[in-house]
Amino acid sequence: MNFTPWRRGTVDFIDQMRQEMEQVFHRFFPEQGPGARGKAAWSPQIDMEETDTGLVIKIDMPGVDAKDVEIAFAEGSLIVQGERKEERDETRKTFHMVERSVGRFYRSIPLPPATDPDKIQAQAANGVLTITVPKIPEVQPKKIRINPQSSGL
Repeated sequence: MNFTPWRRGTVDFIDQMRQEMEQVFHRFFPEQGPGARGKAAWSPQIDMEETDTGLVIKIDMPGVDAKDVEIAFAEGSLIVQGERKEERDETRKTFHMVERSVGRFYRSIPLPPATDPDKIQAQAANGVLTITVPKIPEVQPKKIRINPQSSGL
């Protein structure tokens, strides 16, 4: 980890520190957080990219069945919650290492007001949930064409 904020953007540095603090708290207090019910809580990682037409949100959820995930829009936020179920074979009881987290998860992602919640789409493939949130057409950038007949340029 690089603790020199002058080499990275301040936002990147703060976001990295927040993520590391969350990992520390999850390690010491695994049953804390929304949806934790006796099992270690986990939180899927999210990437959110803005395009000209909207937002593309990718959520890593390996081992989670799409039927175990709920997506909702409420009070300006996209809410993604669900559960990764435990896959243990009861005939084999000797584990040398158990690191994969299971249990319920809950993520609330605030969306900008210029998005259209009625046209949100989601699809799952290869352990990644991709949610597309379009912008309202009035706020999308309008491209202006330059007339090639003008000779001033």
